[in-house]
Amino acid sequence: MASFGFTITAAGPFDFGAALRFVDEWPVTSGLHSDGRALRFGFCPESDWLPIGVSVTAAPGGVAVTTTRPAGPAIRGEVARILSLDVDGSGFAALGAADPVLGDLQRESPGLRPVCFWTPWEAACWAVIVQRSSMLIAARIKRRIAEKYGATVTVDGRDHAVFPPPITLLEAGGLGLPAQKEEWIRGLAAAALDGVLTAEHLRALPPDKALAELRALPGVGPFSAGLILIRGAGAPDAFPGDEPRLFAILREVYGLPEDAPAAAYRKLADHWRPYRSWASFLFRASSYRPGKP
Repeated sequence: MASFGFTITAAGPFDFGAALRFVDEWPVTSGLHSDGRALRFGFCPESDWLPIGVSVTAAPGGVAVTTTRPAGPAIRGEVARILSLDVDGSGFAALGAADPVLGDLQRESPGLRPVCFWTPWEAACWAVIVQRSSMLIAARIKRRIAEKYGATVTVDGRDHAVFPPPITLLEAGGLGLPAQKEEWIRGLAAAALDGVLTAEHLRALPPDKALAELRALPGVGPFSAGLILIRGAGAPDAFPGDEPRLFAILREVYGLPEDAPAAAYRKLADHWRPYRSWASFLFRASSYRPGKP
C-alpha cells in the first residue's frame, strides 16, 4: 500500500515521547496501545471528511508523519493541531519559572504539549457520550460507533476503525445511546457540516465568543464547550469556565478554599497567558497517571 510522508518541526520545546505516554494513559485513546515508538490512528479530517490513516514517529526537532493518502496543507495542519505543533511554544517554559507549581509539572513532563482529539466534531461527540458515564465506558461506546459506522484504515499493518464523519451520523440511529444523546449528536453533525463545529472557525474567534457559540449547540454545556475548544480545536489560550475536576486539582495544589468562585480560577489562569490551555492541560493530564484517583 502506498504511503506519503512529511515532517513537522516544533517551535519551542517538544517531546514526542511524552505525548505517547499521555496517549497511553488517556482514557479516550485507550484502544490505541502505543508501542512506545509511534502514534497510529485513523480519522476524518474536517478539510474533506474522508478517512485517512496516520503514523507519527519522532524526528529531530519534531515529528515524521506517514499517511495512507496524500496530505495537502490542510491535513498537515490538522495533524499539527492534534499534537499542538501548530503553536509556537517558545515562551511556555517561562511561565513555569514564574509559577513554581506549574514549573513542577513542566519538570515532571518536559516537552509535553496538549494532545487533542482528532477533530472538534469528534470531541463534541465524546462530550455527549461521556455525560453521566465513566470515561472507560464512554470510550467503549465511541469505539463501537466507529466500528459500526466508520471506515477502516490500515496503518503499519494494523486496522483502525475511524470515527464516522458528520454526514454519516446526521441521520443515523442505533448508536447505543439514549434517544436524547442521539438527537444531540445529529444536531452536532449539522453544525459541523455548516462549518461551525470546526477548528478553522473556532480558532478564528476570540475564546469567549467561541465558547459562547459552542454553548449554543445541542447538548453542549460550559464544561463541554471548554473541552471542544481546548482539546478539540486546540486553542492554546482558553480557560474552561466550568470544569469541576480541574478546579478540584487547582484547589489542592494552590490551596484555594472549597467555596472559591469561578473568578478565582480565572484570575489564577490569567498568569498563564498566552498558554492557558496548555497549563490547564498539564494539571488535567497529571490526574490520568497511574496511582491517581
